[in-house]
Amino acid sequence: MTAATQRYLELDALRGFAVMGILMMNIVAFSMPEMAYISPAIYGGTDLPDMMSWLMSYLFVDGKMRGLFTFLFGASLVLVCDRAAAKGENPARTHFSRMFWLAVFGLIHFFFIWWGDILFLYAVIGSIAYFMRNLEAAKLIRWGLVLYAIGFIGYALFTGSLFFLQYAAAAAGPGSEAALQYQDALDEIAPPAAALSAEVALYLSGYVDLLSYNLTEKWFDPMVLVVANSLETLPFMMFGMALYKNGFLTGEWETKQYLQLAKRTLSIGLILLMPLGIWMIYSGFETILTLNAVLSWSMPSRLLMTVGYLAVLILVIQQFASHPLLHRVAAAGRVAFSNYLGTSILMTLLFYGWGLGFYGSVGRAELYLIVSIVWGIMLLWSKPWLLRYRYGPLEWLWRSLARWELQSMKIAK
Repeated sequence: MTAATQRYLELDALRGFAVMGILMMNIVAFSMPEMAYISPAIYGGTDLPDMMSWLMSYLFVDGKMRGLFTFLFGASLVLVCDRAAAKGENPARTHFSRMFWLAVFGLIHFFFIWWGDILFLYAVIGSIAYFMRNLEAAKLIRWGLVLYAIGFIGYALFTGSLFFLQYAAAAAGPGSEAALQYQDALDEIAPPAAALSAEVALYLSGYVDLLSYNLTEKWFDPMVLVVANSLETLPFMMFGMALYKNGFLTGEWETKQYLQLAKRTLSIGLILLMPLGIWMIYSGFETILTLNAVLSWSMPSRLLMTVGYLAVLILVIQQFASHPLLHRVAAAGRVAFSNYLGTSILMTLLFYGWGLGFYGSVGRAELYLIVSIVWGIMLLWSKPWLLRYRYGPLEWLWRSLARWELQSMKIAK
């Protein structure tokens, strides 16, 4: 098998675990008002099952699954460009054509299916990351850490400024300009009951109403998402490129190295996160504290645990390389694009008003039963499909559009 055609079980299976994990992260955003993702006190309830579901998600899922996906996107960027060059194709033309159509898919996903899209973000940041693909692994890691540190400081200052606003409002007293500004900020983070009811009603309305809302009220949000997440997404892509180049993601390190890295990163990450989770619970999910702990203070742990998960999963993949279930996960990873967008269609059909209309009515803990069912669907369809076809349905469409040529789909018998 040549470098231009070689597949890595590690990369395919990692991508499969990542696309399954993304649903664990997104399920609350599919089914409840947007800010319920931040705090169960905003929506969804704080009884013990829901509280534990939130805590487990905060500690083990939040940001880390997107981290896995982003690392792997960076690795795939290098792999695709290397394969293009090995076949005598222009890597730049191949890459930017792919990013253009990924951006188109992302905008369609955002406006016509679900607002939580990451494809447009990946297309824009991936276009920047392309110019770093030839850096050595050590430089990618070093500069990625610099950018990530800048992002962490920037996010912490931005969300931390709300503590100053809180102090100013308390000092100025009720009715003051500072108090009014503080209340406006609180209403944005933790909307009052009337606003939450209106949001639920919107997502239980018809498809045309939702589409009109997206096109008129959220038309600039994809670019806002790019700006807000660039200093996390770009470093994660750089780390993915580096870990592909140095053999980490393709399973070339020694078992001892993976074990040591997993122990260090996961233990430190949890040691940093656990006090934050407990603090939020004991504060009754005080709004400003919770926003800071979820969005900015968790960033160091997010990076550490993403790397730790990669190390653990590579060991699992190597240990069970011949297991049929592992190969089903790898198949889900080979059609990750179809699984990602297909999940959005399935979940909006389940929760939104133009579908079955369960939005806002399923408990946080019960949502993970739905996650397990959808995982089963991913594992059931992906492998049989790939036994007959070269690509997933959306992978085929993306590839055909990017190459301006219909790709051969069926596997020759």
